[in-house]
Amino acid sequence: MPLKPVIKFQGRRSQKGFGARFCSLLSGRRRGRESRAAMAKPVRFEEVDAEVQEILDANMDEAPARRRAREAFKDVQLGIDHVLFKMPHEGLKMEEKYEVTSRGLEIFTKSWLPDTSQLKAIVCYCHGYGDTCTFFFEGIARKLASEGYGVFAMDYPGLGLSEGLHCYIPSFDRIVDDVIEHFSKVKENPDYRDLPSFLFGQSLGGAVVLKVHLKQPNAWDGAVLVAPMCKIADDMVPPWILTQILIGVAKFLPKQKLVPEKDLAEAAFREPKKRALTAYNVIAYRHKPRLQTAVEMLRTTQEIERRLQEVSLPLLILHGEADRVTDPSVSKVLYEKASSKDKKLIMYPDAYHALLEGEPDETILRVFGDIISWLDEHSSKSDV
Repeated sequence: MPLKPVIKFQGRRSQKGFGARFCSLLSGRRRGRESRAAMAKPVRFEEVDAEVQEILDANMDEAPARRRAREAFKDVQLGIDHVLFKMPHEGLKMEEKYEVTSRGLEIFTKSWLPDTSQLKAIVCYCHGYGDTCTFFFEGIARKLASEGYGVFAMDYPGLGLSEGLHCYIPSFDRIVDDVIEHFSKVKENPDYRDLPSFLFGQSLGGAVVLKVHLKQPNAWDGAVLVAPMCKIADDMVPPWILTQILIGVAKFLPKQKLVPEKDLAEAAFREPKKRALTAYNVIAYRHKPRLQTAVEMLRTTQEIERRLQEVSLPLLILHGEADRVTDPSVSKVLYEKASSKDKKLIMYPDAYHALLEGEPDETILRVFGDIISWLDEHSSKSDV
């Protein structure tokens, strides 16, 4: 599930509590207590035996544990009662593999291709905060591939099945560089070199997409952004002094799980039954955000906000009007300020953050229809 933690501070009480918390951490008096509080509650699954449950309950900080959990649980995951996994997907060629980046990190990658029909274009996907390309996106990718698109995705270092401390982002730019490196290899493949290529990002993945575009302004034929994290709403930005404290403490405790957050599944998924299914994403990050990760997201959104007018590629921006995770007004600002001549904004009344995962089936299918229609139109344009 592509989610971004909501970082919010209000009034004197919040400032005092936040400051006191950092002071106590620095003095070492409450580290054990904070560590225990940061742990996510284990989820029990009736579908598995005790041996598999033990694998799922393991500490997921490092990739080997996450890989064991996914391997033991993937058949259960893909059998859940969700519209994404009920769509026809026969005749698809899917490939999973691990690659080593130029930085020496082993990352997980996956592709979905129609086995018979000719490719219309390639779609390169960037997932959200704490997420993986192996759960809900599996259904999304199958749908896109069944419509004639070659779909490619990777788990960022430290997320999903890729190597690294779970959800620790020491540098957002490094993630962007890793994404560029992997997708550049995909685009250089002789089988895909002459095809139109599109970026597709959800939530934090929208920020990754925009940063990729800003580094490669002429490399892509367009981008699909679903509830993009391209600017933190004004009432979500910490007061200046607390921002400085956050940045300062992150230099000493960058990996610490400290930043307050809301219940993201409740905020992102409108339908309770679909919200409950987020528990099946067993390798998703479920703890408090790490300090340096929060700092990097804040810095990234501030940079993107300053550079919105530099966004020049064709855009499809989709957002739920009732989104409480990323402010819908953010997408409107992006639409208004982007210098793109070809841009489209679609707002969905009453919809929450997880447009393709947490809405009623009819809304999910409508969003799919909007995405595929736009891709079809722009794939044809690129062929002209």
